[in-house]
Amino acid sequence: MDLFEYQARDLFAKHGVPVLAGEVIDTPEAAREATERLGGKAVVKAQVKVGGRGKAGGVKLASDPADAVEKAGQILGMDIKGHTVHKVMLAQTADIAEEYYVSFLLDRTNRTFLAMASVEGGMEIEEVAATKPEALAKIAVDANEGVTLEKAREIVDAAKFPEDVKDGIAEALQKLWTVFVQEDALLVEVNPLIKSGDGKIIALDGKVSLDENADFRQPEHEALEDKAAANPLEAAAKAKNLNYVKLDGEVGIIGNGAGLVMSTLDVVAYAGENHGGVKPANFLDIGGGASAEVMANGLEIILGDPDVKSVFVNVFGGITACDEVANGIVQALELLKSKGENVSKPLVVRLDGNNAELGRKILSDANHPLVQRVDTMDGAADKAAELAAAK
Repeated sequence: MDLFEYQARDLFAKHGVPVLAGEVIDTPEAAREATERLGGKAVVKAQVKVGGRGKAGGVKLASDPADAVEKAGQILGMDIKGHTVHKVMLAQTADIAEEYYVSFLLDRTNRTFLAMASVEGGMEIEEVAATKPEALAKIAVDANEGVTLEKAREIVDAAKFPEDVKDGIAEALQKLWTVFVQEDALLVEVNPLIKSGDGKIIALDGKVSLDENADFRQPEHEALEDKAAANPLEAAAKAKNLNYVKLDGEVGIIGNGAGLVMSTLDVVAYAGENHGGVKPANFLDIGGGASAEVMANGLEIILGDPDVKSVFVNVFGGITACDEVANGIVQALELLKSKGENVSKPLVVRLDGNNAELGRKILSDANHPLVQRVDTMDGAADKAAELAAAK
């Protein structure tokens, strides 16, 4: 889960990272009193989860409370790379002497954590990495050791920070690592981390991505979720503990296991090329449990998507046997019918693996008018694409 800048700032403050005062508003007029509380002038910053706000006109300096009202009015409602601005943060102004870049992230390739730092902050780090790779220091961080003072100094030295800021940045790095670990983050980034005119080190901006897999031990993170911007189908699936992602297609997908579902997306997309460019409508992994309730929940989400024209249920029986899946499908359709759901979209079911023959027999005996059984993955994908194209 990506956070807004103001949320990242709040997490930074919680763990002692030096930040400036700021307030979040959603109406232009609210900027007047907020600016007065911030000292009479403020930086008005669009709150969207995308970079390039400054270039798009989403960051403006307000010289007084009236100007802040005007600037907030200009930014609220603005479209920045497809993201509508619903909130702005008014931040205390800073006397910037120098701008730096620091971050911690998960390095999946090398199975470790990585610290990155540069004295060339205030610009897109991708540009720095591409044009001046030598200006971006990359230091591996051992998860068991973390960022000790010694490690922080190693990062500072590698990035060639000036002597007069080394101690302050090393201290900030240790506190940012605390944010990274204690908040179960995948990314903590500050760009820019500044040296102010009086020599203080301050995190002037922040980007944080949290690991949703750690939600069970971070209950307070639920309050950080941007529910207004969430896809309603994805929100409904999350409420039912389903691993669902909405895609732009017409064939609903249900499978057991992320790898199988990913493969199913590929074969449906390939098959769809022969049927007018039909594509997968979603990713939905029901995991190892295929009870009637789980299957009904999955079907309810997918059938509730107006873009879906057909559904492909692709299951390879392992720990969960195919006969359990077949019973789950039959019972799920009855369950949805009893709830008054209008189930009218065709289902193509492919079962293979543990108890596949028994599962196929259960579906055949049920003889449900909407269910078609196809025993190969490619064949089932082609049939689902064909049915979707015919709708």
